[in-house]
Amino acid sequence: MPRVRVAEGRRTCPLRNRENTITIAQADRFRDHDAMNVHSRDWSAFVTKAPSGASHIELAVEGIHCAACMARIEKGLGRLPGVENARLNLTTHRLAVDWQPDATNAGAVVDKLESLGFKAHPFDPGEMRGRDDAASRHLLRALAVAGFGGMNIMLLSVSVWSGNVTDITPETRDFFHWLSALIALPVVAYAGRPFFVSAWAALKARSLNMDVPISIGVTLAVAMSMLQTIQHAEDVYFDSAVMLLFFLLIGRYLDQNMRRRTRSFAENLAALRAETARLIRPDGSTGDVPLSQVEPGMLVLVAAGERVSVDGVIEEGTSEIDQSLVTGETRLADVGLGDRVHAGTLNAAGVLKVRVTAAAKGTLLDEVTRLLETASQAKSRYIRLADRAAALYAPLVHTAAALAFIGWLIAGIGWQPSLVIAISVLIITCPCALGLAIPAVQVVASGILFNKGVLLNSGDALERFATVDTVVFDKTGTLTLPDAALANADEVRAEDLELAGRLALASRHPLAAALARASGARDPVTGAREAAGSGVKATVDGVECRLGSPKFCDVAEDAAAAALALHPDASLIVLARAGAAPVLFAVRQALRPDAVSVVADLKRRGLHVEILSGDHQAAVAMVADELGVADYAARLDPRGKIARLEALKAEGRKVLMVGDGLNDAPALAAAHVSMSPVSAVHLSQAAADAVFLGESLAAVPAALRTAHRAHVAMRQNLVLAAAYNCIAVPFAIAGFVTPLLAALAMSASSIIVTANSLRLRFGKAD
Repeated sequence: MPRVRVAEGRRTCPLRNRENTITIAQADRFRDHDAMNVHSRDWSAFVTKAPSGASHIELAVEGIHCAACMARIEKGLGRLPGVENARLNLTTHRLAVDWQPDATNAGAVVDKLESLGFKAHPFDPGEMRGRDDAASRHLLRALAVAGFGGMNIMLLSVSVWSGNVTDITPETRDFFHWLSALIALPVVAYAGRPFFVSAWAALKARSLNMDVPISIGVTLAVAMSMLQTIQHAEDVYFDSAVMLLFFLLIGRYLDQNMRRRTRSFAENLAALRAETARLIRPDGSTGDVPLSQVEPGMLVLVAAGERVSVDGVIEEGTSEIDQSLVTGETRLADVGLGDRVHAGTLNAAGVLKVRVTAAAKGTLLDEVTRLLETASQAKSRYIRLADRAAALYAPLVHTAAALAFIGWLIAGIGWQPSLVIAISVLIITCPCALGLAIPAVQVVASGILFNKGVLLNSGDALERFATVDTVVFDKTGTLTLPDAALANADEVRAEDLELAGRLALASRHPLAAALARASGARDPVTGAREAAGSGVKATVDGVECRLGSPKFCDVAEDAAAAALALHPDASLIVLARAGAAPVLFAVRQALRPDAVSVVADLKRRGLHVEILSGDHQAAVAMVADELGVADYAARLDPRGKIARLEALKAEGRKVLMVGDGLNDAPALAAAHVSMSPVSAVHLSQAAADAVFLGESLAAVPAALRTAHRAHVAMRQNLVLAAAYNCIAVPFAIAGFVTPLLAALAMSASSIIVTANSLRLRFGKAD
């Protein structure tokens, strides 16, 4: 789809058939105009074809607040003819729909969404982030307005009902009531907009959500207060309406803040996918071109140290390819004429000419992305505790309020007192405590985890962490440190290590960099020359020295094999000098410092531990033996890892997946819950529910412990909210509670729930 280039600030805007440079303000106007004229959009331009022949579209959906919205959208779209699948991610508001093209079309899908009360846009990660940020800012402004208005109205109420109430004249009381109305009306109109818009959309779609009773309660309280002000009554309830909005907005803002932490993996693909390729033209000249202009059959140049941008076959050159982030294989792969290379891998040494087989589409990266989409959509089916409780809330509240009004009306007390009682029921049963029950715990727990080096990406991750009974680790870069290290430092002489380190400083090879770090060398050998992909040679004190592969240093194959037998998961670097025996250095990715103790701790807690890796069998077996892990598998591609996770799921297990590579991203999305180290590729970090900092694996058991305590607190909060309603509602129905007292009781329940959440900070770390 063509993109618009934006001057002065560079925002891209998905407008079709326009290749102009526009300002940000113009782009916003175009986008707003496009959203207003949703029916005129050619939605077929955003449809892709699945291998099965079905049509597929991804949409960003506005106005989603709870699981009831998700269920309504999925069931509603499922009733369209030809729709095979409709999955909504509750966190990112991303909707994926598949249908048979001969039965329906994309326009019908969007029209159905509109009839259900939801607005749709083509899914654009950058635009979604902008919408999320704008929504959070609006909620924060509404919260500030509600807080300011509530304080002022409460001051006026206190003035009326202070100790000298008998001295207040009717005129003075009415004056204070009108001042309260003057403050409350604009405050409610602005601060209540998030709830009013959502409630109106639900009512238009002939359905109910949590915002419907909220909007009814606030509107009735304000309308009744205006009527009683006009009639010079003693009691008005402007403060109740504004306080109601204030506490609800706190919960809504906390929830929105947690949700917007999740960023779609699509924002992070640039970390591994180069956006350009160096094309070799027929006349032999070279030039950088966008991947969109690279076609299969073209020839591209990949220099040493560059990331490969296409899938293809090598036509000229030899090198070593670092595939660790893509396949999990730790050893550099020797490649030459006729060998395949994949986008996302790193060319460690020589210059390569690659004949393209896939560029912008159809690469290994695209396959991983497709698997990741499928896994992410499946995981989004998880419904949070608060959403499950909220599904029962709206019908019960409306029923209770309606019965109270009808009952008292039949009892003969008049419609106004009956309506006041109904309003009190609506307010006292308001979901402030329910709305705060989960977000308050999430915020406190995420702060605790942040102090422990764990950053949450998903709002519902804590609830899933709490139910884990199986932990699956990737090996390369997860159980091991991301950078290679010298494995046999105690087997070589210090002077040999120093010389090797000085030679290694002259090489750009990643294994040489590991050797240079281990030696601590700072002074490179002068005159050293590097043979791309093989090693370095130089003359030191009149003696020719070489550092590189066994072949480059003329080491016999049986000697190299014997060294590898001692270190099966290592790569060899050889230091050769004329007249001296060669010195062999084994370089490998070392285990993280606390890997052994962390795995032992997890097993002590009764958790099942497995290792799934794309590395070769010997390397995985050695690590598993060191850690005491009996169940492991090697040489797994992304499909293989997902297959194992599905098998564990079929056994009823709740799996925590910990991984860092590109090949781990689909598995991270498919697992019940997932973590990734900060050293991981951005794609894996985006697919994971949490990211941990530093070289320590202690963040894994820490996250599980904190999540368990948080889950307990969430359940306690929901029980407190339910108990509050069980006690308060009968009093409200009986007519013993005014709307003001209902608002105070509602506020007290919210404070209790928040205080219970804060107890997490002072609990045992166990």
